[in-house]
Amino acid sequence: MEAKLIALGVETFKIALLLALPGLLTGMFLGLAVSIFQATTQINEMTLSFIPKIIGVVVVIILTMPWMLNAMTDFSVNVFNLIPTFVE
Repeated sequence: MEAKLIALGVETFKIALLLALPGLLTGMFLGLAVSIFQATTQINEMTLSFIPKIIGVVVVIILTMPWMLNAMTDFSVNVFNLIPTFVE
């Protein structure tokens, strides 16, 4: 019983990381690209670092939304199917 709960907790963390990864990686790479651009051109505009990251993360979330929804639906159905195994 405890092993099932631990496995469910691990699976929960895995799915959370998997769903957050596209947005986080996009923000990281766009932030790095903007930082390199700012360092080479010596432009120190504060909004220049935020606007591309916001737009990029929103675009990636919109593009990956069907996959994210499918992954969350599968996970939720799996959790609901496991509920009877926890009740003893």
